Order: sequence, then C-alpha cells, then structure tokens
Amino acid sequence: MGKLFLLAAYFAIAPLFVLFAILYFSYLSFNQNKNISFPLFSQTKTVAYAALPTNQNIFNEEIAQVDGRVEMLRQFFAKYASPLEPYAKNIVSDADKYDLDFRLIPSIAMQESNLCKKIPSGSNNCWGFGIYGGKVTKFENYPQAIEIVTKTLAHDYKKSGLDTPEEIMKRYAPSSNGSWARGVNHFMDQLQ
Repeated sequence: MGKLFLLAAYFAIAPLFVLFAILYFSYLSFNQNKNISFPLFSQTKTVAYAALPTNQNIFNEEIAQVDGRVEMLRQFFAKYASPLEPYAKNIVSDADKYDLDFRLIPSIAMQESNLCKKIPSGSNNCWGFGIYGGKVTKFENYPQAIEIVTKTLAHDYKKSGLDTPEEIMKRYAPSSNGSWARGVNHFMDQLQ
C-alpha cells in the first residue's frame, strides 16, 4: 500500500513541478527587458568590498639586464671576505673601459695581498703596485686604485704586447721564478 501511495504522489507532483517550471521560465523570458526578477532567483549579484584591491600583485613588464661578471666577482670576494666586495662593479666597468680581461685585476690582488688582507697600512694598494724597496704607492680609496692599476695594465703592459700573466710577470714581478704567473693564472681560472 505504501508503494502505491508513493507512486500516486509522484504522478501528482511531477506534472505540477513541470507546469511551474514552464510558467516561471515563460515569465522570465517575457519580462527579460523590464529587468524584473524574483528576489529568490536574482540574476544580478553585488559584491561589497571592505577595501579596493591594491596594485601590489601586478607584474612589471620591465626586464633588467645584469652583468653576471659583477655577481661572480662579488661572490668571489665574499668567499674570501675581501674588502673589495663592494667594488666588483668598478672592476668590471674599468676593465671594459680599458679593454682588459676583468679577471686579471682580482687575480693579481689575490696573488699580491690575499685580496687586500695583507697591504701596507692606509695604502688601499692590494696589487703590490709600485711597492718595492722602501717605496709604497698609496691610493685615496679602492675605486681610485682599481682605476689606476687597470689603466696602467692596459696602457703600459697590454699595448706593449704583455697581456698574459707570464708576460706581465717579466715587468710587474721580475724577481719571480714563475710562481707569480702560476698564482695569477690559478685565480683567473677560478673566475671562469
């Protein structure tokens, strides 16, 4: 008896539901241009923001080109706790300015002074540049030293055909038995 009751209820309710749906959708399509809607089935939804969205998640289309040599030198100097670390960009830009291998300047500094750790007091001279006998060439600061040493190596050495550490050694460290050039080459290889 219960099954019969459910079947009768189904056949009574189903046609009513279909009729209601037809009437409702007819009503919506008829009143489409009048912007009338039932509150229960409202098609327009409003969103209330507590604050307007910010611009912080917007991507910038600008791409900066960075010279990887500067970062490589900076990391090299940081590895050895050198005071030259903030001047990595100076070394690369001066080397480019005078058409010199950028690795030569830090490699000579490593060979001569363990990257400025063993220099005459107040000299800012990490390259053993103009230091012989009792004479000590002093610079006001590291950027000035980098500029003068790079310019001298480019003009007085490279233009004379002395551009490898072995050739530079003949004039720069003439008393060396070859260890100076081997050391400079070793550090230049680390900076490849």
